[in-house]
Parts: sequence; C-alpha cells; structure tokens
Amino acid sequence: MDETSYVVVFPTIFSKNKIPQLISNIKKILKIKDQQFKSVKRDGEIILVDANDPVFASSAINMLFGIKEIAIARQIKNNYQEIVSEITNVGGNLLLKGEKFLVKVEGISKGFVVKDVEIAATSNIIEKKSKLGAHPGTEQDFDKLLYTFLTKDNAYICIFSDKGKGGVPYQSQSQKTICAIYDELSAVSCYETIKQGYDTKIIVCYRQKSELMNLAKIVNQIIPRMVQEKIEIEFFYLKINPKGVKNYLTYVNSILEIMLQSPIKRVSLGLSPQIFSSDFIDFSLNQVFTKKKIPLIPLSGVDTSLFDEAKEIGLERNIKKLESIVSINSDEIPLFAKKEVETALKTKKVISIQVGPNNVHDILDSLERNH
Repeated sequence: MDETSYVVVFPTIFSKNKIPQLISNIKKILKIKDQQFKSVKRDGEIILVDANDPVFASSAINMLFGIKEIAIARQIKNNYQEIVSEITNVGGNLLLKGEKFLVKVEGISKGFVVKDVEIAATSNIIEKKSKLGAHPGTEQDFDKLLYTFLTKDNAYICIFSDKGKGGVPYQSQSQKTICAIYDELSAVSCYETIKQGYDTKIIVCYRQKSELMNLAKIVNQIIPRMVQEKIEIEFFYLKINPKGVKNYLTYVNSILEIMLQSPIKRVSLGLSPQIFSSDFIDFSLNQVFTKKKIPLIPLSGVDTSLFDEAKEIGLERNIKKLESIVSINSDEIPLFAKKEVETALKTKKVISIQVGPNNVHDILDSLERNH
C-alpha cells in the first residue's frame, strides 16, 4: 500500500466557489516559505498537496484564509475493505493507552454506507488493540478523532488535522482596499479585511516612537496572510496627544483623512458599532462618501470573536489594551486635526518588506535610516 502522506485542504463553505484562487495562494505561500512540492490539485471538494515535507507545508498553508480545516492524510482507493483496514492501522498507531476515540467518515461512498465503515473500523480497533484499553467515545466526548474523507475515487485517512482560519482566499474579491494599523483594534480590523478577501494596502500611523515596536510586531503577524514575497507599507508620524478619549477620536478621524488622500477607492475603517457611537460611525462614513470613495466596516459583525482574532495575530499580551479601547464611551465627534494631518503627510516613509523572520527589525531599521 502506498504510504505517502499528503496535505489535504478543506475549503470553507464560502470558498468552495473560489477554489482556483485558493490553489493559487497555496502555491504562492509554499514558494514564499521555501517548501518544495510536486503538485497542488483538486480532488472533488478538497485540495490535495503533494509536498516534500507535509508537516512544514501544512503549517505554511494554514496561514492562509479560506480554509476550514487542514490535514495530513494517506490516500487510498475508495474501497470498503481498504478503508476499514487503513483506518484500523492508523488508529492503532495513533491511539494511546486508555484513550477514547471516534471514527468519523464523510464524503462520497461507493456501494456502501459510511456508517458501516465507522462501525466496522471501530470494532476492529477495539479487537486488535485491546491491550491499549482504547474504547469508543461519542460525538461530544472523545480524545482522538479518526477522520476519513471520501471523494469519487479516493479516500483520505487523516493522521493529523488542524482547524483553518476561515474566511475566503486573499484577493478573491479582486478589489484594492486601504486600511490603517495604529493600535490593536485597527490591527484586527485590517486582519478581518484580508480575511474577507480584499487586496489590502496597509499604512501604519503612530504618535510617538515608543509605539513603533508594538506596531511593527503587529504588522509582522499580519503580512504573511497577504501571500506576497515583498510588501510596501507606508508609515506616517501623526503628532496628536495619546491621552484621553477625545484625543483618540481625533486621532482616528485624522488617520481616516490620511487614508482618503490615497487614490485607492475602497477604504477599510477600523470601527465597530459595538464600540463607537452610531453618530461617530455615520460621520466617518460621510467623510468617505464625500470623497467619492467606498467605505468598508469589516468589524461590523464581529463581537467577542474580536478577542479570538486578536490572539490569532499574536496579541495575547495586548488584550488589556484592546479591552480599554473597546470600553470607549463617548458621543463626541471631534474633527480631524488639519494642521497635524498636513504635517503627517510630509513624514510619509515607504518601506519595502521582504517577508521573512526578521521583519520587525527590518521595519525598525528602515525607519531609523529614513529618519
């Protein structure tokens, strides 16, 4: 039996009509991460990656959006006896003493019922691995899932699986959008913009040099999702007092004014109706419409999952700061700081980043040289 392991990518339900774009992104991320592969092809509803190192390849691929789940699996023919035998073998190798396991089979069956496979494989594992003391669990209570997915011709017996990031493939919207990163909330908003498939242009705004390290770390977590080897980011120094809610709102509106100077038609706003007053959001939307541009509010449907996404981009230590932003309570609508914006536009620094392990230092060193 062929023991070659493949990386199997399960698209999200929203990506099933965007599989060609997802395949393209998979090839790009593997090249960027210097992972060798023989092929990336479709097998029914899934994508099959034949990679030289499936473990490292799956880790690289799972940075992408548009993926529901990713697995390392063995491919066999869609044949009842072969499937039962292979699930039994894999299960016996994976299970530890006393573990509860669940055999789950989904997909296209040929001349048999998937439930019969589940029952037969479960019985075989209990019988052949009785010394382990492993026993079947339930849908709600198990230690290890032995998952198999069936396509028209093949069966994929999963050795390892991990949840994907959801969303849709990057650039599947094929519309350029500008977003600004200036704190934790705006970072999650930018992350969500990319997750929704927009081709995203990032600018970074800061009020004092002490903010740059944190912002560089945030940018470093976000840019790998953009599936590009080299990315240009614009930095603006906006001299506004960092203390007080009113100053923060002025800062947000001033950054919007900077984004509106860009020729890019779509503008992603780091706002949420659960945080900012409706009047403040309406004011921001009107500012965008006045410039004949199209606003996006990617956080409009995001609630407590905001904090989960913050953790996805490495902001575990910044949760308290994010909570303080989320707790803003103000009906004020301060105008942008015109003089400060004009000055900030003159401070623009464009940094070209080669996506890699030293991005944070590359960003800070480039800014220092430019200053």
